[in-house]
Amino acid sequence: MCIVGAEALIRWPQADGSFIGPSEFIRVAEETGLIGVLGEWILHESCQQAAHWHALGHIGVSVAVNLSPQQFLRPGFPALAQHVLEETGLPASALEIEITEGVLMARSAENVAALEALAALGITLAIDDFGTGYSSLAYLQRFPVSVLKIDRSFTDGLGVEPGDTAIVTAIIAMAHSLELRVVAEGVETAEQAVVLKAHGCRAAQGFHFSRAVAPEVFVAMLARGSLQSMRESAVS
Repeated sequence: MCIVGAEALIRWPQADGSFIGPSEFIRVAEETGLIGVLGEWILHESCQQAAHWHALGHIGVSVAVNLSPQQFLRPGFPALAQHVLEETGLPASALEIEITEGVLMARSAENVAALEALAALGITLAIDDFGTGYSSLAYLQRFPVSVLKIDRSFTDGLGVEPGDTAIVTAIIAMAHSLELRVVAEGVETAEQAVVLKAHGCRAAQGFHFSRAVAPEVFVAMLARGSLQSMRESAVS
């Protein structure tokens, strides 16, 4: 069992010490046109952090960054991503960009060209929350996608709800047949991890492994070489 990567999480700090989640302020940023500036800052900070991990010797660790559809559809995003990678010194292979199924469904020449340009740079493309939108085998073949992330709404019922278990095992089998990597989101119990491992899912994220931590805490976790909260049954 080992740490293979981290997903960048952003929260908006308030004066009282509380935080506003992205589901609220990302929508406002999109409506006000600030998503471009905010998204660029998030991408740069994430790559800079990952480059720091690599400089410390953890070269196998990647960082995943969620991309707003509006940010992705802005002209010139692949060039921006390349600039950020060059500026931070992070290898493209260590960056995973997560997009929603909706981005793939909004197919256009510009959309396809942007995806292909990102893949050509060596950046990994992942479909976030797979199974909750307009899941289609067609776009899994047409687009340069490498990773499917199973939505937590399905992992919640693993081993308890037969329907959820069937959906998760089907997604894992489909991903393997298409030579795609699969990551389970929202894994909170050892029982869920056991079921995932038994069906060939070798990567997962969630509170069973670790809650969200500050960058300096994550560096300390990397230095230890493993997650102290992991159980023997957890997937690696």
